[in-house]
Amino acid sequence: MGDDRGMEQHWDMSGKTVVITGGNSGIGLEAAVDLARMGAAVTITARNAQRGATALDEVRRRSGSDQVSLVALDLSSLASVRACAAELLGQLAHLDVLINNAGAVLGERTLTEDGFEATFGGNHLGHHLLTSLLADRLVDSAPARVVVVASLAHRMAWRGLTWDDLDRSGSYRSMEVYAESKLANVLFTRELAGRFIGTGVTANCCHPGPVRTGFGSSEDVHGFEQVMMAVGRPFMVSAARGAEPLVYLAASPDVEGVTGAYFSGGYLPGIRQSTPSRHARDTEAARRLWELSDALVGVDPPG
Repeated sequence: MGDDRGMEQHWDMSGKTVVITGGNSGIGLEAAVDLARMGAAVTITARNAQRGATALDEVRRRSGSDQVSLVALDLSSLASVRACAAELLGQLAHLDVLINNAGAVLGERTLTEDGFEATFGGNHLGHHLLTSLLADRLVDSAPARVVVVASLAHRMAWRGLTWDDLDRSGSYRSMEVYAESKLANVLFTRELAGRFIGTGVTANCCHPGPVRTGFGSSEDVHGFEQVMMAVGRPFMVSAARGAEPLVYLAASPDVEGVTGAYFSGGYLPGIRQSTPSRHARDTEAARRLWELSDALVGVDPPG
């Protein structure tokens, strides 16, 4: 497939401030370009300083906007998440849209510096902490939006979350672990939406479609998973197409007031609200995950 865009999206984001995690590559970078073109002041985050600087130049060049900035963020480090949040709060008087986009699939079990299994730690716990630290600024900026990039892969978590082995010390299968982290993203969105009720802040998540990017590269996976990704790559959509659900949920007036929903992009034109898996609709699991995540990352529950 070529470098296609399935739909033209043009909404006025003048005066809006957007933060995109992982905005240095793939769909995060494409969403940054689109939203900056629409007039938003966009802050992208990157783990690697050099790649981040390169992406910053690209977003500015392609969007024609100088309202684009870069903040360092390593979601696998709680200290980095806290430092990023502090920098954002110091720089941004208001925050209209937070896009939790960054994610990874890892071929081998590794631990974060805080001792968490790295896929669950980076894909879920890091974003949980970042969103919690920025929540008050979002509420103060309302109406505001949180967009969470999940995946159709959440349906592969057949048994729900492995509550008794979230650090995967018992067994590790990369795609199974990734699927559970994406299920955690959907559950997180569900609970976040409920906690934001009455504040003017909405939270929705999306599946961007099967996207042809550097995600799941040979640096991340190997063996069978690497072969399957290589075979499937020609049938995937471009990063520009994959960014469309992110931009839609961040900017479209069609979803104003919509919260706690799951949307899908992909091969077909347009963005569609979909029904996530049975496990992703489990209200008790969403509450349990939130409380456990608060405890793991050191967020004090509200009094």
